[in-house]
Parts: sequence; structure tokens; C-alpha cells
Amino acid sequence: MTGTGEQPREILIELQGVGFGYDRRPVLDGVTLQFPAGSFTGIVGPSGSGKTSLLRLLLGTVKAQRGRVTTKPGLAVAYVPQLETVNWNFPVTVAECVLMSRPQGLRWPWATSSERAEVHRTLDRLGIADLSRRHIRELSGGQQQRMFLARALLRRPQLLLLDEPTSGVDVKTRHEVLHLLGELNADGLSIVLTTHDLNGVAAHLPHLVALRTRVLAAGPPGEVIRPDVLEATFGADMEVLSHAGMPVVIEGHHSARSS
Repeated sequence: MTGTGEQPREILIELQGVGFGYDRRPVLDGVTLQFPAGSFTGIVGPSGSGKTSLLRLLLGTVKAQRGRVTTKPGLAVAYVPQLETVNWNFPVTVAECVLMSRPQGLRWPWATSSERAEVHRTLDRLGIADLSRRHIRELSGGQQQRMFLARALLRRPQLLLLDEPTSGVDVKTRHEVLHLLGELNADGLSIVLTTHDLNGVAAHLPHLVALRTRVLAAGPPGEVIRPDVLEATFGADMEVLSHAGMPVVIEGHHSARSS
């Protein structure tokens, strides 16, 4: 994953021939991947393709049933879940929700002044410091995503994992989230996210992995967003055009022409 003349980057997590499943149903099979320091990777695939299970393996909340997962010793990993899985009626403010993620939270019930100051700095960096006293259910989709990014960043991770971070948000919010993640990556944070949004998200990322139980392709968007790869990944006929040097996916073009 390094270009000519570049120094090899440290590998944060490596999967070698990994298999995983539920109730004898294989979800991942023979997955071999590397995630170097400073990388920004999008995992693309339909629902049920194994994307979330792959994130759980990287996070360490589940164990590989076959193969091997090698993680850099002491690697700090943070996870941002799908917004749809969150109970937005839970009675906490934005600042309180972020504070709950601090490593000391399970031991010390009250935050210190330095911890509160760090929360404010993190919220300010993400542009939502003025919302710190607002109840979490009063946030827009983009603000909710920024709050969960703040929770993750408070843990000072080296690797950030996000499950469908732009699902259910409008185009403007999607652009803002991707721009923010790009800035965090430029600052040195390694990022892995899952998405099924090929045009809005995947085409804008530097490195992609097409996943459907197995890894079907991996590389820059031009090597992954191809008709043959997409048909094998999503099980649908897709056409790929080029616009301003970026791939654009058109679904079901044959059926549309024949109607």
C-alpha cells in the first residue's frame, strides 16, 4: 500500500485467512487484509456482506474462528456505531454523553476540570461546542455524528472505526462528515469505515475493500469500483462512468434500456 520511494508504513492490524460466522453460517471467509498507520479505508458491500463483523474483529469484541488477527501491541482503537442503534431518549446532554466515553469513567463518577476542558476542546474542534448543554435528541443527524466522533476522539485513538457514518443523513451532512474525516486522517488518524454508498462516499476515499464474505477486490477506487467487481459484490448489474476523474455508478442500466 506504499508508493515508489515511500517508507513502508507500520501495520496496525493484519488479518490472515480469517473466518468468522454465527450459528455455523459463515459471515467472513478467508479474509486477508492489512491496515497501515495513516490509512483511510472504506469497506463496501451490501447488507449481510460481513462489514460490521469485520469492524468487530478489528475492535476485538469478537474473535476469529479461523485464521489470525494480529494487532499492534497497545493499539488504541475507537468505534462509532450506526446512529440508528442509539437510544436518543437517554437523558444526557451532549457534553455528558461525550464524557461517558473517557477511560476513567468506570472508576470515577465525576469528571475532573481537565477532562471537562478536553471535552470542550474536542467539541470545539468538531464545531459543536455551543451544543454541549443540549439534550442529544435535539441534535440534527450531522450533529449527532459529530458528537459520536467527539466520544471516539476523547479516547485518543490511533485507529478509528465507523459503521455506516453517513447512513440516513442528507447530502450536505454527508459532505461535512467526509470532509471532517479527511481532516482527521490528514492529522495522522487511521480510519476504517463501512458504507454501501458508492457514489456519495466510496468514490471519495483513497482505498477501498469490496467485501461479500470474501474480499473480492482491494485498492484505490478505480480498481474496485468496476462493473465486474460491483456485480460480484452487490449481485446487480451496474455501469461505471467517469466524471471529473472519479467513477460514477449507474445501477440497473440494462433493465432501464430494455423497458
